Amino acid sequence: MNKARIAVLGLALAAAVGAAIMVQKLTGSENEQVVETKQIETSQVLVATKDIDLGSLMTTGDLRWQDWPTDAVTHHLVTREGTPNAVNSFTGATVRVPFVEGEPIIDRKVIRPDQGGFMAAILPEGMRAISVRISPETGAGGFILPNDRVDVILTRRARSGNSSREAHISETVLINVRVLAIDQTFQDNGNGEQVAVGKTATVELDPEQSEVLALAEAMGDISLSLRSIRDSAGLSLEENGPQIPDTGLFGGRGSVTFLRYGVTTSVSSNR
Repeated sequence: MNKARIAVLGLALAAAVGAAIMVQKLTGSENEQVVETKQIETSQVLVATKDIDLGSLMTTGDLRWQDWPTDAVTHHLVTREGTPNAVNSFTGATVRVPFVEGEPIIDRKVIRPDQGGFMAAILPEGMRAISVRISPETGAGGFILPNDRVDVILTRRARSGNSSREAHISETVLINVRVLAIDQTFQDNGNGEQVAVGKTATVELDPEQSEVLALAEAMGDISLSLRSIRDSAGLSLEENGPQIPDTGLFGGRGSVTFLRYGVTTSVSSNR
């Protein structure tokens, strides 16, 4: 073996040894690197164990405690430290706003058993809940569900002109009325049933509109006409309320007078 080959082999061996030493140093430095972790402080918050529908009664199985970052805990959340018996106190409460699984329980979204009725709690200020008799034939075949919007149609007998003969006429007496409940059904029961056939519909009206509906029911047969959800798209809360049409029960005739406890009051179509 000549000297040139020996020199090349020596250089190669030296390079290999140097590379091995460098790899060892790099690996050692990585192994010795310390990763600092910050411990997050948590508190236990009351949450829903499953989806809870509007109008449901809470049970013990619907609630559980879950760790929650302490920095994210607000005064609206129910903590185990502040209310250790919250599971028992919320059992039997009525849900006024639906919860999804894992969502924190907020007191103002439920109605405790000692806080009055569910319907009174969900009514906006100044509004009233009034019921009207319906059937599958007069209630859109049972396809009207809570929170749908309907028009109220009155069908009654009336004389035709100066003739003594009577004929049936229909007229819309209220428009864009929100349905609160069908009998005791507040919404879909979760089993895929989308139809609620009932004998009574409870609707949301102001006091004067409630009188109109009571009068219309006494005058003839009431039917509910289901409105498209697109009719309310983009409307404000004020624009999306129930209304008395300019034509219909009042027919531009000014007002209807009610006698109640010896006191007369008038409901005008020009409100």
